[in-house]
Amino acid sequence: MVEQKKDRARHKHETHQIWENRSDYLGGHNRGSIIGVIVYFVVLVSKTPFYYHISFKLTNIDYKSDFGKPYSQEYINLNEKIMTLMNKTFQASKLRRQYVLSHTAKVRESNGKTMVDVVLKFKSCYNNNAAKFRDRARDILLQKLTGDTGSLCIDSSSFKLSDIDMEPAENLLNMCCGRRKMKSPGNKVTGGLDSVEGEWPWQASLQQNNIHRCGATLISNNWLLTAAHCFVNAKDPQEWSVTFGFLLSEPKQKRSVKNIIVHEKYEYPGHDHDIAIINLSKPVLYETNIRKVCLPEENYNFPPDSDVVVTGWGSLKSDGSSPNILQKGIMKIIDNATCNEKEVYDGSITNGMLCAGFLKGRIDACQGDSGGPLVSSDSRGIWFLVGIVSWGDECGLPNKPGVYTRVTYYRNWITSKTGI
Repeated sequence: MVEQKKDRARHKHETHQIWENRSDYLGGHNRGSIIGVIVYFVVLVSKTPFYYHISFKLTNIDYKSDFGKPYSQEYINLNEKIMTLMNKTFQASKLRRQYVLSHTAKVRESNGKTMVDVVLKFKSCYNNNAAKFRDRARDILLQKLTGDTGSLCIDSSSFKLSDIDMEPAENLLNMCCGRRKMKSPGNKVTGGLDSVEGEWPWQASLQQNNIHRCGATLISNNWLLTAAHCFVNAKDPQEWSVTFGFLLSEPKQKRSVKNIIVHEKYEYPGHDHDIAIINLSKPVLYETNIRKVCLPEENYNFPPDSDVVVTGWGSLKSDGSSPNILQKGIMKIIDNATCNEKEVYDGSITNGMLCAGFLKGRIDACQGDSGGPLVSSDSRGIWFLVGIVSWGDECGLPNKPGVYTRVTYYRNWITSKTGI
């Protein structure tokens, strides 16, 4: 992707590099080393984390609809209070060394007041008894909830605690939209940057018969957004699959496709209404490096000259080779008036489109990036989906920036199909 950009036949078939699989093996180790490895893994397995789901009612906080939006300031403020309470409770307890983190998984209404569901994660010692550990955690919480809870008034009679398995617990711990975890900064490549694992956790590869064709963006555990033109003459869901992870050759998760919803008004080779929705056959499991992006409200404003990032596995130049590592291009939004000037796109940009890049060219999306995300972060570091890679003249040419489907323009359509 990067130095790049998509041409008007952005749905071209591209090839991608497949790195050779390598296998490591133990060799030349003495018996003592092997025994040490075995002991290490026995201890590691015995230290499987403990996860708990707790719920309680807040009697001094009336329920607000914005609590259902994990990117809203109301939700963030409430979550901060709850996390502060959980952190102080366990960091001052005998479980302070085992306590890892907590997360508000859900906020719901109960007779006009606010009920919260929280997931707790603890690391365990090899000799911990699960039942005794759970009872100790429950006792510590109950003691706190009946005492000083700061600005939160909690109905202790509503308190419940239960075990939860690792997989659904990690899913809940990572369900917030627009958040990401990164290990290290990327390295420069031609016209853009290599991504690192977990940097763009909502990016997906849309594959036809196991070959990468387009990008897609995770907006919930079973819905993704992409471009309508990716499915020209190829609308059979059985031909398609979706993979997650920043390396094409080593996907972290893979899902088959249940249904493809192309915008009713899209007509190839036109560019209007270039948006489609993918329904997965089985929900994806959120984890540290697989998360959903936040969808902006219809009236959310992304002003011209705002910083945006486009990501994908598209070719590094027109008709060039495709990378194995997910690429990112850091660009600016270009206002539609400028993009409609004669030397640019001469009036072709409609209200459902937006341009991003630089008029000098160079950094852009390209073939194979179609359907992928254009994102922007707010002042809190929460990432929102601005656009969907749609079309453009070749890749990275001067006065030919990338053109994207404007997500806010289709916000109501997305809700009508997905309920999100």
